[in-house]
Amino acid sequence: MNRTNNNNPYRQMNNSQQKIINILLHVGRILFGTVFVFSGFVKAIDPLGNAYKIEDYLTTFGGFFERFADFAFPIAIALSTLELLIGLSMIFKVHVNATNLLAFLFMLVMTPLTLYIAIKNPVTDCGCFGDALIISNWATFFKNVVLMSILVLMLVHHNRYKPFVSKTIQYYGSLLFVVIGVSLSVLSYRHLPMIDFLPYKVGVNITKAMEIPDNAPKDVYQTTFIYEREGEQKEFTLDNYPKDDSTWVFVDQKSKLIKEGYKPLIHDFSIVNGQFDDITKEVLSFPGKTYLIIMYDLQKTSAEGAKKAEIIYQNALKAGDKCFALTGSTDGEVEKFKKKTGVTYPFWKTDPTALKTIIRANPGVVLIQKGTILGKRNWRDF
Repeated sequence: MNRTNNNNPYRQMNNSQQKIINILLHVGRILFGTVFVFSGFVKAIDPLGNAYKIEDYLTTFGGFFERFADFAFPIAIALSTLELLIGLSMIFKVHVNATNLLAFLFMLVMTPLTLYIAIKNPVTDCGCFGDALIISNWATFFKNVVLMSILVLMLVHHNRYKPFVSKTIQYYGSLLFVVIGVSLSVLSYRHLPMIDFLPYKVGVNITKAMEIPDNAPKDVYQTTFIYEREGEQKEFTLDNYPKDDSTWVFVDQKSKLIKEGYKPLIHDFSIVNGQFDDITKEVLSFPGKTYLIIMYDLQKTSAEGAKKAEIIYQNALKAGDKCFALTGSTDGEVEKFKKKTGVTYPFWKTDPTALKTIIRANPGVVLIQKGTILGKRNWRDF
């Protein structure tokens, strides 16, 4: 018996050392849980944004993964709910062993995945904290390494975590956490995100948000020229390429971004009318009210919502306001959609990615005046 006690390092620790270890373990538990709750919450209140990011991943990976792109939305809800479940269970010590194991399996997938994304860089924004906090792909990987380290310590010392409540209450707690996660996603999908982390918030002046200061740093590129002579290809820079040597034949040119310059808050917003004229400045400078009906993809647009927007259009005409739809769909799709729904408002073109960023609804309406966003509505709230 004495031999076992002597070989056990925890038996040899005094009470002060034991307390310090317990404090560190509980701080790690709270930190791990808080990160997961924050990550799950910002995804849950923006399920469409989360789905767009997952769809980007699946499409970029291609092949087998691309088949699941159509299921990006339910995957997004499941992912945010799982993160909330793990985080809240960690914080409130609900089913400690099961939660630790579930978190370990989750991190066992995410850690190597984020390493691959950091190396290959298929997407510039990992989306781990939604649009609330943008961090680099490498920062995401190192964040996961830290979390995985904390989790391993928690697994080793799992017997030090005693639950707050009985098993029955823990079961009800787990169910409540799942209900919270799903409810946040459903409510935000049917209306709009409870907290708007997007660049096009209410109160933002789009014109000012697109301005670039005169002294702002610009993108720096490294240009490489490829020339060929006698069947041999060689790369040159701007400093040493064979400008006056006719024996070299130009083959190709490559540009690599070395340093990213200043990027305004809004950098991809433009409106093109039916005559292919850029009318962005005209729309943003209009002194009256302008209603923008956002329909990024007409094949996915709610017909019921489009018909509701017709009422807004007719009322705007009576009041002397402007109202038109913005879409990334083709002219053919526009004509087909107008015949299907009977709407009469004009359709003008904007990049579909920008439209997804403006409002998480299809359709949604954005009210602006002199370029300032006064309000945003999901079609269900028209």
